[in-house]
Amino acid sequence: MLEYTGLRRDRRRFLALTGLTLREFHSLLSAFGEAYQRRYASDRTLAGRKRKRRIGGGRRGKLVTAEQKLLFSVVYQKTYPRQIVMGELFGLSQSGTNQWIPRLLPVLRDALTTLGGMPEGIGGRFARTERRHQEPQDYIIDGTERRRQRPKKPEKQGLYSSGKKKAHSDKNVIVVNTQSKGVGYLSPTYAGKTHDQKVADRERMAYPRQAILHKETGFQGYEPKVQQTHQPKKSRAVTP
Repeated sequence: MLEYTGLRRDRRRFLALTGLTLREFHSLLSAFGEAYQRRYASDRTLAGRKRKRRIGGGRRGKLVTAEQKLLFSVVYQKTYPRQIVMGELFGLSQSGTNQWIPRLLPVLRDALTTLGGMPEGIGGRFARTERRHQEPQDYIIDGTERRRQRPKKPEKQGLYSSGKKKAHSDKNVIVVNTQSKGVGYLSPTYAGKTHDQKVADRERMAYPRQAILHKETGFQGYEPKVQQTHQPKKSRAVTP
């Protein structure tokens, strides 16, 4: 079972499972704990009723400490396993995992928002948001895909089928600052078959005018109002 007390001793494994260094995890932990207290008062039950006994009474749960709750949240976000797998990792039943995921992810979002770590989610606001950060306006835009369960309806199967991944997937477009490595923009989720450029066009992305934008072949012909765009050229095969 994954436990924070043991996992923190192996920094490489910790980074691989969470996507965070220990220092980054601890920086997030304080905001996460405060966000949890704001959402879920200690004198109330999960159902929102006033407690009839002290905290700690009854059977001891698996996600008791703030460290374990945050670990659960970031591992789920980083690896995105099925709920039955997530349950095995943290000693929970599938139904227990199903209850904890929607309970903790909003807390993680609140904590990241407090720390200024949440990417912009509205394309038209991206330029305005970036002007506050005082960072070099050099970006990379790309489409990302993650696997999802095969839809039951035949019409949806074709929509979510990704030839690139040879599986069914969801797609997002992200914009990353090349200097800070931070994700500045994260688009809404689209079906995996949707073309990268079509997502960017639909979201009506607004960039800082002095921005330099690097793009790959999925954005061929995509020329937003920026100072300059760069697209790598494919190397030609040399015929012997």
